[in-house]
Amino acid sequence: MTANEIIIEIKNKTYRPFYLLHGEEPYYIDLVTDFIAANVLTEEEKSFNHTTLYGKDTNVTDLINTARRYPMMASHQLIIVREAQLMKNFDDLIYYAEKPLKSTILVINYKYGSYDKRKKLYKAIQSSGGALMESPRLYENKVPDWIKTWLKKRKCHIDPAAVMLLVEYLGTDLGKIANELEKLIITLPEGNRTVTPATIERNIGISKDYNNFELQKALAQKNVLKANRIINHFAQNQKANPFALTIYSLFSFFSKIFIWHLVKDKSPKNMASVLRINPYFISEYELAAKKYNPRKTANIISLIREYDMRSKGYANASSNEGVLLKELIYKILH
Repeated sequence: MTANEIIIEIKNKTYRPFYLLHGEEPYYIDLVTDFIAANVLTEEEKSFNHTTLYGKDTNVTDLINTARRYPMMASHQLIIVREAQLMKNFDDLIYYAEKPLKSTILVINYKYGSYDKRKKLYKAIQSSGGALMESPRLYENKVPDWIKTWLKKRKCHIDPAAVMLLVEYLGTDLGKIANELEKLIITLPEGNRTVTPATIERNIGISKDYNNFELQKALAQKNVLKANRIINHFAQNQKANPFALTIYSLFSFFSKIFIWHLVKDKSPKNMASVLRINPYFISEYELAAKKYNPRKTANIISLIREYDMRSKGYANASSNEGVLLKELIYKILH
């Protein structure tokens, strides 16, 4: 089942005896868990019928005994096990899953990895009418659309440049992204529900002028002055602009340029699909491909790998990351 399907069922007061919420992405696991916690029992019913446990401190035998109790002055009792992946002998839950109590709603919050679908417990939950929801990690190229959809549901919009800025600095942690978006929404004025790079700079602290996204644009244009201003800022603010993040960003950018040279159908629609980028940015990659031929692009990718190794101490006795970045950008531009 999907998170949305489970939430719809809960809204319709359709409850299942067992919920196994598992996967690498914790955002949806926590979202569903919190929704069930907030909506199954009334405040009065929660006093005697709502139990929250934590995997590290939970014994399977005690959990099964708790699950087999009957509710008090309510139709259901709710048991939530958070961080269930830390439970010892977790597979022993099969002894309950095979014959769960209909009046018990057992929610297993199993994060940072998927439970093995080949195991008997998984199949027992399925056979007994339980709900199984897997929450896989979202790939980076899918995160921009996720951000836009998240904001659209809240009647807000976001500039393409602002999306890339968030993805670059927040990565693929959906919980972290959602928290930052919540903060941004609060700051939006009435009548203007659009998140821009300036909005992000004011409220999150990510510079709209000095970031890896702007560095890519400067390199695509071979704008030496702008590129040098950005890397000088990076060198002076290394904590806020980690070298490893810049290296990753550059490698991703020039790898896409190299792919551009290999693709025959260079129509915007096809290139956006092949490179997995927003069509809004196609012109930037097209410009970069004109500035850097295949041979130069391959050399740049090789340079990026070399400087990544040097930043880790290989063949580098004394240069700090700020100096290494300046060297690398100089060699890319010349």
